Amino acid sequence: MTCHRNILSSAVISTLFLLIIGGCALIKPVNNGELPPLLSQDELIRPYTKLGRIQVTRETYGSDYSMTPDIREWGFNAVRQEAAKMGADAITLFEVDGRTTVYGVLPSTEYRATGIAIKFK
Repeated sequence: MTCHRNILSSAVISTLFLLIIGGCALIKPVNNGELPPLLSQDELIRPYTKLGRIQVTRETYGSDYSMTPDIREWGFNAVRQEAAKMGADAITLFEVDGRTTVYGVLPSTEYRATGIAIKFK
């Protein structure tokens, strides 16, 4: 009986720990549950203030020399999530680029997604 209680209490403690840790990473989107949109300079017709520049990086190992749609999608989502944390209404000047270097025989590609978080006045 004691063994079953220890397993049960360990499972409960583990579950609570994961909920607490996972709860810290929750993103609260703005605009009625949506992440801020990506806007071009031409689409900015309302006055706004710049909240800051967002830069998110990701490194992959192996031969990954091309900008796949998955990498662009990762960049869109990563920048939008960071902008939501800042309370931004939109992101402008969005870019995703990558740089590959080779260490011995193992290539490594660092992808960088950037954008400017803005808040409309």
